Amino acid sequence: MAIELTLTGAQVLRPDGWDDGPLALSDGVLSDLPVGRQVDLRGYQVLPGIVDAHGDGFERHMAPRRGALREASHGVAACAAELAANGITTAVLAQFFSWEGGMRGPDFAEHVFASVAKVAPGVPTDLRLQLRLETHLLDDYARAEAAVARFGIDYVVFNDHLPHARLAEGRHPPRLTGQALKSGRNPEAHFRMMLDLHARSGEVRGAVTALAARLRDRGVVLGSHDDHDSTAREVWRRRGVSVSEFPETASAAQSARDAGESVVLGSPNVVRGASHAGNASALDLVAAGWCDALASDYHYPSPLRAAWRLADLGVCDMVRAWGMVSQGPARLLGLDDRGRIEAGLRADLVVLDPKTHRVAACFAAGAVSFMTGAVAERFLR
Repeated sequence: MAIELTLTGAQVLRPDGWDDGPLALSDGVLSDLPVGRQVDLRGYQVLPGIVDAHGDGFERHMAPRRGALREASHGVAACAAELAANGITTAVLAQFFSWEGGMRGPDFAEHVFASVAKVAPGVPTDLRLQLRLETHLLDDYARAEAAVARFGIDYVVFNDHLPHARLAEGRHPPRLTGQALKSGRNPEAHFRMMLDLHARSGEVRGAVTALAARLRDRGVVLGSHDDHDSTAREVWRRRGVSVSEFPETASAAQSARDAGESVVLGSPNVVRGASHAGNASALDLVAAGWCDALASDYHYPSPLRAAWRLADLGVCDMVRAWGMVSQGPARLLGLDDRGRIEAGLRADLVVLDPKTHRVAACFAAGAVSFMTGAVAERFLR
């Protein structure tokens, strides 16, 4: 439930920088006019709530062990609590819709979508869905499109995880057996399926182009995943796919930014200082100005940590660093009502202990989604 109160004494990160002016929450939005009870937050920082444009850390909540898929709604609720504890007020849950099967297959995807649809209205964190469609899953395009309509999915990203070079040579790809077991298939049957999908590559271009056009007509935000280079980005650009998620090279990221498109990078890459897969360093791409949003990817604590790391390293100031986990992702998702602290916007806020950068409290649309420790005493007085 949204509350009315005025926060005083805190350092507040506004679009122009830090100030210590009062900040009011009223009926789920921010206000310049004091309302309700005053809460003294001297010694704390207040920043815009984190908008996570792409995260799949929810998988362990949905299925903590392979095959343990029951009571998924409880997993979604647990995930929402973890998001809030990490300052995330809007979260895009990125779910595969893939030939890979298992937790990446269409059956599991629909299970996730239905579970999120059931739980989302009852938690403060704004839970949203992304459908990650494997481009070669041609026979399931209609099913994916139906899921977009049924569950109100407004973000679709195209992936292609087929190891085409190996398949073109008729060779088994690495980790075939493990992948097949995860999908519940015999390894040789899994390999034959991959060969069959690869053989239909000539059909993919036209099918993807047509699907992208239909989704754009629905107002769906479209992205491509792991762009290899500027040529790959140009192909997606011609299809109206305007978001480049986790580009693998500087040329792909620069191509997107030069065209006014959005670039999403992984926060864990920033925290680690390098890509775990050996791709371009997110630190270097941010320094070059080729990043709009830092996403959690597989680790929900990372957006907050990445923003502070960028500021601490002097890569950019805190306004820009935090903007890549708040305003930037909100903009690329078309969410103009959040991502910065301004009167009239959603009261999505994170309260931090400046000594530890840990989340002390989190508000989503004015409702408490997380609160702990000494700061709770300030609100309960």
